[in-house]
Amino acid sequence: MKTKLTFEEYLRKENLSENTITSYLWTVNYFTENYDSVSKDNLLAYKGYLMEFFKPKTVNLRIQAINKYLEYLEEQQLQLKTVKVQQKNFLENVISNADYNFLKKQLKKDENIEWYFVVWYLAATGARVSELIQIKIEHIEIGYFDLYTKGGKLRRLYIPKKLKKETLEWLEKTHRSSGYLFLNRYGDRITTRGISQQLKNYAEKYGLDKKVVYPHSFRHRYAKNFLEKYNDIALLADLMGHESIETTRIYLRRTASEQQELVDKIVTW
Repeated sequence: MKTKLTFEEYLRKENLSENTITSYLWTVNYFTENYDSVSKDNLLAYKGYLMEFFKPKTVNLRIQAINKYLEYLEEQQLQLKTVKVQQKNFLENVISNADYNFLKKQLKKDENIEWYFVVWYLAATGARVSELIQIKIEHIEIGYFDLYTKGGKLRRLYIPKKLKKETLEWLEKTHRSSGYLFLNRYGDRITTRGISQQLKNYAEKYGLDKKVVYPHSFRHRYAKNFLEKYNDIALLADLMGHESIETTRIYLRRTASEQQELVDKIVTW
């Protein structure tokens, strides 16, 4: 007769990281020491205890551990639902259109052409910085870049006509026809860290608030501008590669500074 694996052996067979295994074992150990049996009532009592004392993210990590244990026990019907992590109802630290245009103009004026394009690409394609560094010259020529999300879903990053035209003119001047679009000074593909750092340097140089000049800020700008011009949230969710349309809904809200401005204007009593 085959002996049943211990929970730890079961986890190790799943190729989980050491941290995850330690965390799952600790959670299950706590549960078995404090509750006399694995029943729906005890599981809900444990979830209630977690929700009272911990943040939603921690609660969900503990629930994941318990659910994995229930899977091991073949008691999937007892699995717990995770709790909703409350999103803020405003966006913080998003670059304004005025600052975005000013930064672009200054970079062009000072002949920092590659960085002028880095900023433009981030704001006009909605690319994540990890996606931006994968763009090749061949993608510019066809006008789009195909990416595959974690779930194997295809997402197409479109390069707008005006941006494509200007990029090709720049590439012709610099005699480049293949390879990664953005390179560092050694001719290697630029890193995400390199981009973040350099954007901070330019923010300082041009007197912009460093809090709003970071790669993802331009992705937020893309989404805000897109919805202001064309209010189709389902299309935007696809373009941005959001798994859930709920993630995209935050862009329908005002940024914190817009909220402040409106309150100052409206509340005069």
